[in-house]
Amino acid sequence: MGLFTRERETAPCTVTISHRFEELSAHVRFDNGAVVHPGDTVKVQGPEIMAAFGEMIEEKRTAVIIRASKLEQMWTRATGDFEFMELCEFSFSEEALS
Repeated sequence: MGLFTRERETAPCTVTISHRFEELSAHVRFDNGAVVHPGDTVKVQGPEIMAAFGEMIEEKRTAVIIRASKLEQMWTRATGDFEFMELCEFSFSEEALS
């Protein structure tokens, strides 16, 4: 991988969507052990997965991973902490709004 070039690879994956009272989540697990690094982009192929309330759905799909160039990786590592701090400005609580 070069300083400015990106590589593309495909990986089999398992997508798990949970739309339950105790959990609202979406996860992608690469079945071949692929690892995503800072700056990489992942797109799961196929139609949108919709889980009705109370359901948890798991589907096998194929993911396309676009590997970041070396320059993009360095930039992401250098600026990632600033983006993380933006997320820290929000909080959740169990208090009901009145």
